[in-house]
Amino acid sequence: MKPINVMVTGVGGGGVGEQIMKCLAMSNLSLRVIGCDMNIISRGLKMADKAYVVPPAYARNYVDVIIKICKQNDVKILFHGSEPELKVISNNRKIFEDNGIIVPLNPKHVIDVCMDKTKTMEFLKQNGFPTQKYWEICSKEDLIKIDYFPVVLKPSIGGGGSINSFIIQNSKELQMFGEYLLGIYDKFIVQEYVGCADTEYTAGVICNKDGKYINSIAVKKSILSGLSHKTRITNQTDHKELGDILAISSGVSQGEIGRFEEVTAPARRIAESLGATASINIQCRIHKNSVYVFEINPRISGTSSLRALVGYNEPEIFIKERVLGEEIKCDFEYKSGFIVRGLSETYIDEFFMKNNVKDMSGF
Repeated sequence: MKPINVMVTGVGGGGVGEQIMKCLAMSNLSLRVIGCDMNIISRGLKMADKAYVVPPAYARNYVDVIIKICKQNDVKILFHGSEPELKVISNNRKIFEDNGIIVPLNPKHVIDVCMDKTKTMEFLKQNGFPTQKYWEICSKEDLIKIDYFPVVLKPSIGGGGSINSFIIQNSKELQMFGEYLLGIYDKFIVQEYVGCADTEYTAGVICNKDGKYINSIAVKKSILSGLSHKTRITNQTDHKELGDILAISSGVSQGEIGRFEEVTAPARRIAESLGATASINIQCRIHKNSVYVFEINPRISGTSSLRALVGYNEPEIFIKERVLGEEIKCDFEYKSGFIVRGLSETYIDEFFMKNNVKDMSGF
């Protein structure tokens, strides 16, 4: 069978793009993978069959360069590997489709809601899902509204890997870190800290291009391990039901993987309520016997390679459905168990950078 040409953008930095590359390497399909990144020193480029350096997503010529590479390589399907690229590709999806390039994305309104954490919380509340207290902060005066601790401060938009996210346990900390975030962002969100550290899950849902549910999976995260937490501090509040340690997870998730119906069932309802037509990834905790969502990522997850290891390969599913026209069985079987992560290294020499990577950043 002739290989299917697949492009993955944003393949460096240990992010989603690199995870998609790992998934494609595990696929039984005949694939030729074109990798792109804005940095030539990229592990993902070393994994690709053909590699390109491209402009950053905010560059005016980004879309033109990506389409040019796709056409040169007869790319059938394009996967984005970073959130800035997600937004640009989403806003220009018709251009890609008109050039015969499949982009397995959720509708624009789903992406807009999920990429803004305040809009996410409003959607959940309006649609009857359990919602913790939350506040949108646009000024120092808004901080006065917060009458509960502990809370989590984080950017409303962006903030991948829990960047600039803080656990706050009193008014003094709130004032200090609140003013710090207002110096960086026009606005940010404050969310009530809910659940214990050992009740956190990342749940994935796949819907087909018509919005029909295909399958779901979850990882019960071990966030207190070294790689998997961004912050961990002693609980000094009166809310001892939250555990002795308060923690914020990092972007490196690991733990027990399986169906976890208590989490995936509400995750499915959320995805269907949103109107998802691709992957949705839901970050949540179980609190007072209910699932409380604190973030929704409208894309393939950073845990996609973990899922692929147990037979839930999201990129492969989209290639089968949207390129090959196969019908994907609803709730297909996959394995369960534990997956742990570590570190690995890749050597990138000057010969590879000079002879195996084409620089299109200045096109």
